Formats: sequence, structure tokens, C-alpha cells
Amino acid sequence: MATKKDRAKKAAPTQTAKAAQAKKRSLAKAAKSRGSTKRSKLSALDAAAKVLGETGTAMNCKALIEAMAAKGYWKSPGGQTPWSTLYAAIIKEIATKGKESRFQKTDRGQFALTNAKE
Repeated sequence: MATKKDRAKKAAPTQTAKAAQAKKRSLAKAAKSRGSTKRSKLSALDAAAKVLGETGTAMNCKALIEAMAAKGYWKSPGGQTPWSTLYAAIIKEIATKGKESRFQKTDRGQFALTNAKE
């Protein structure tokens, strides 16, 4: 059981410790904001949307993965079936976003961009 002496030792951090923590937080925020200006890699969904926008035709996920890799937009990090993962992600976006989704299913296994700009 903790005694009064033990509790006294666990007192609030000193001013210098608080200042050090505040400085650490501000540096972390600054690094995070600088990272947003740096060009980041596209996600698989963003790359798929970019490829579909460039081609203008409906494609299946396997063809999308090959086109994304060929153009250098996105490369599989070593998964066995990246096209299945992309398929699931596109279906999930369609299900969750509905009309605001970037993708539409045109045929079995075929996806195209929606005409959301109209």
C-alpha cells in the first residue's frame, strides 16, 4: 500500500519537465504539418481512381493493379492477391459512400469512375 511519502515522490512533473513535454509536442506537430506538404504515395484506391480517370473505360481489378504498377502509381507491398484487396476496398467504398463514391460497378468485376462532376 502506498504511503504518504510515496505519493509525494509521484508529485506532478516539474516546470522543466512540463516545458520539455510541450516542446516535444510542438516539434511533433511541426513535423506532421511539414509531412503534409511533402509528396506522399498514393493509396491503392487513389491510384485506381487515377488510372480509371486516365483510361476512361471500365476495368477489372487485376488490370487496374497491372496498370498502376506499370505507371508507377502504386505497387503491391508483397501481398499474394492485391487485386482481391483492391476489389474489396472498392466495394466497401461504394457501400459506405453510396452516391458520393468515386467508383461504380458497371459489370461483374468491372469498375469505372462515377460522373460525380455533373
